[in-house]
Amino acid sequence: MVVAPRYGEYAEGWETGVRRQMRVFGGDQQIGYFHGYIDGVDYVFVDHPCFHNLGENIYGGDRMQIAFRCALLCKAALEAVWHVPCGGVHYGDDNLVYIANDWHTALLPVYLQAHYRDHGQMTYARSLLVIHNIAHQGRGPMAELSQMEVPASYREMFRLDDPIGGEHMNIMKAGIITAHRVVAVSHGYAWECQTQEGGWGLDQTLRDSSWKFRGIVNGMDYSEWSPQQDVHLQSDGYQNYTQDNLREGKARCKEALQKELGLPVGAHIPMLGFIGRLDYQKGVDLIRDNHSWMMGEGIQLILLGSGRADLEQDLREMEQHRQDQCRGWVGFSVRMAHRITAGCDILLMPSRFEPCGLNQLYAMAYGTVPVVHAVGGLRDTVKPYNPYDNSGTGWTFEWADAGNFRDAVGNALYTYREFRDSFEALQKRGMEQDLSWDNAAQNYEEVLLAAKYQW
Repeated sequence: MVVAPRYGEYAEGWETGVRRQMRVFGGDQQIGYFHGYIDGVDYVFVDHPCFHNLGENIYGGDRMQIAFRCALLCKAALEAVWHVPCGGVHYGDDNLVYIANDWHTALLPVYLQAHYRDHGQMTYARSLLVIHNIAHQGRGPMAELSQMEVPASYREMFRLDDPIGGEHMNIMKAGIITAHRVVAVSHGYAWECQTQEGGWGLDQTLRDSSWKFRGIVNGMDYSEWSPQQDVHLQSDGYQNYTQDNLREGKARCKEALQKELGLPVGAHIPMLGFIGRLDYQKGVDLIRDNHSWMMGEGIQLILLGSGRADLEQDLREMEQHRQDQCRGWVGFSVRMAHRITAGCDILLMPSRFEPCGLNQLYAMAYGTVPVVHAVGGLRDTVKPYNPYDNSGTGWTFEWADAGNFRDAVGNALYTYREFRDSFEALQKRGMEQDLSWDNAAQNYEEVLLAAKYQW
């Protein structure tokens, strides 16, 4: 079962007629449940006026409005297993694990323990908290905790005093303490979260919980991201391809991309791409600071993303400076993201921190070699190229500065130009990997079983 807010009139979600009264932020709230059975999964949508028309702005409103919606969702999710008949049958709580994600649902483990298990209910239910980005923690003044129906004995679980934020209420902290198991979205990120530099004030809490904390790398969906069947490569001169016709297929996609974006057509021109949010985390400023050098190397550069206004302007200026070599697409296009991934030779991911990352997985599946900052999930998934034994799946650099990034890109370009057989072997090693959810699912199953047998 997946439980989510009902932000709009979802065609797949049917009215169940179930209504429940819940105490949230000191007031009685009536919520409804809608149910849909989609691709073999039960989806339960929580209906309440606070969610309506927020599908395009799910974090809209002030801090307390967001916290209200999060608390309401957690409470509704906990009782959905009792009240929503999925296929005519209630899930019940005899053999149940809740999976909460980030601070937005970190109240769920707290409520499960404080409101149910402490009172002899949901004895066999457990909770798992998944950390996707520990920088966001649900912080606020301790006084706000009085709104959240938390027993006095739990108050100290929320209290955090750190040099940056001072003393405050921290929802993520309480979720980590009360959850039966905690997972970060990569092995490297789990380690980083337990360091003073990467824990954003929660490193000690996670070190104290290290016995129940581990990292599991996300998988990718091959039904959507596969060069063999990608629907975005079936028109405008693009071509689906596999390992067997990699050279031909990549060349066709590269030529089609050059034509679509109005760049000079040339199979020999190294084409580099960036796809991502434009902010400090993603390191796009490292690309900007090396733009002149890269243009001097005779490459073509394609950037796709939106975010901070100053970085969006940087993309426009990079294109204006070298219109014969660079394209800066401000905004986002799913189709263009797929085509950049297929048409480029090298994908740039200079993220300052990256809990898991998916674009590097997509790139390797498409035979596009990644250049990444060796942090978090990027370190876990991209193995550095070793020219002496011809191993690895990309290039990595250890420090997020313009010089280290330039060195890594330079090595990639040198290999591309001077050792094409080695570069093609890199491409094929990336494509040969199983990057699906199958491995991640097996690891999650181990964690869920460990939670089940924890008392």
